[in-house]
Amino acid sequence: MPFILPELPFDKGALGDFMSAETLDYHHGKHHKAYVDKVNTMVGDKGLEGASLSQVIRAAADRGDAGLFNNSGQIWNHNFFWQCLAPPQGQRPSGKLAVLIEEGFGTTEAMLAKLKDEAVGHFASGWAWLVLDQDKLRITSLHDGDSPVTHEGMKPLLTVDVWEHAYYIDYRNQRPAFVDAVLNNLINWEFVAQNLDGNGIGRADQQG
Repeated sequence: MPFILPELPFDKGALGDFMSAETLDYHHGKHHKAYVDKVNTMVGDKGLEGASLSQVIRAAADRGDAGLFNNSGQIWNHNFFWQCLAPPQGQRPSGKLAVLIEEGFGTTEAMLAKLKDEAVGHFASGWAWLVLDQDKLRITSLHDGDSPVTHEGMKPLLTVDVWEHAYYIDYRNQRPAFVDAVLNNLINWEFVAQNLDGNGIGRADQQG
């Protein structure tokens, strides 16, 4: 069974001016789909038919297969990213997540400022991440299609896509404005909190 392009967990117009329907048409409908289509043409030649997406990513990393690694990683990253977003409804961290944020950063605003600095300062294409590492929150970034799937002990909670295709339609070259819009208006904090159980990788996985 081939990998599929998952449906967005919200209507294309639901994110308003922060992330337009046109951006989602291109980002989800073209860029994300292109990774899915590419991997589906590759797995048969790699002896990975029937492997899950996370298994494909790990196998590609073990083999040093950069093409398969980056394309399959990008499927997983995008699957996870869309779930990190929600229509702007004043969401805020709560419960255990809010406690961990306070312990690690002092305030939600301080954590978001640090995550923004990581996202904006990341050179070239990649992803900024909030992860759970040894029961503490940590902020980091990964290049190109790399993901927490292949990093031992890195439990993904939240990601921000900083590839230019994520923001060029709505924000042109203004990555800081895009990151601000996402972090301050569109984060699905319920999904982020759910990932504290350590099962975030499985929530963006697919069976091949």
